[in-house]
Amino acid sequence: MKQLIVATSNSGKLEEMQVYLSGLDWELALKPKELEIEENGSSFVENAIIKASGVAKALNQWAIADDSGLAVDALDGAPGIYSARFGNSDQDRIDRLLRELEGSKKRTAQFVCAIALCRPDGSLALQTEGICVGEILNTEKGEGGFGYDPIFYVPSTQKTFAEMSSELKNEVSHRGLAFAKLLPQLEELSRSEII
Repeated sequence: MKQLIVATSNSGKLEEMQVYLSGLDWELALKPKELEIEENGSSFVENAIIKASGVAKALNQWAIADDSGLAVDALDGAPGIYSARFGNSDQDRIDRLLRELEGSKKRTAQFVCAIALCRPDGSLALQTEGICVGEILNTEKGEGGFGYDPIFYVPSTQKTFAEMSSELKNEVSHRGLAFAKLLPQLEELSRSEII
């Protein structure tokens, strides 16, 4: 079985990726906590590549990384790549976003997820992006999920991310869509390259 380093120290993200990549002949492992990669890109794609490439080179292993966040149209795409740093807690981030949108009729937004897979030399092997279009509610709905999930409403499902079952969220979310694009490419790569 081939080893694939997930460019995060977050065990929750490792578990999430294991769900998406189950069935493939890859054993996933977390990057060492002491290995820090500075995310200084200007887009989700750039940050995913920076993380995957940095970890791959440092460990001489295949590495995968994702970078994701919420882009709100009325805020010119903010919080964007700063989604996780938009406040000190999930509730802070939600409260700040709702304050900044107060009085705005334009509530459209999208969750974006970019994924990069890099070879042990740091070169980019695969890159995909998934986008889930929705809108920001005025009040929170639902008990599940994390982050902005209680205020991100997906019209096609008539639910917020926080109201969805994990199966439905995996299917329609930005991350689910990005992995759906990545999987066939990853299977092809596994057949065509010596990994």
